[in-house]
Amino acid sequence: MARPTLYVKRGCPYCKAATKYLDQQQVSYETVEVRGDPDEMRKLEEVSGQTKTPTMVWDGDVLSDFGTEELATFVRAHRAA
Repeated sequence: MARPTLYVKRGCPYCKAATKYLDQQQVSYETVEVRGDPDEMRKLEEVSGQTKTPTMVWDGDVLSDFGTEELATFVRAHRAA
């Protein structure tokens, strides 16, 4: 199983909530800061078709611009796979 990637922006309260949830659930993930990094922002746009954060990519599935309830469903689905 590939390690998920979480695209975030500094100061984003939804990103902070997402990282807190993932840490509480002991999900190992990579964080990518896109604010101020044009290359990482381009990667975010390529994988998701937009620039909103948080965005999580896990095994090719993309969850964009989400809250913790949507993230919980996404995590459960990937842990069950």
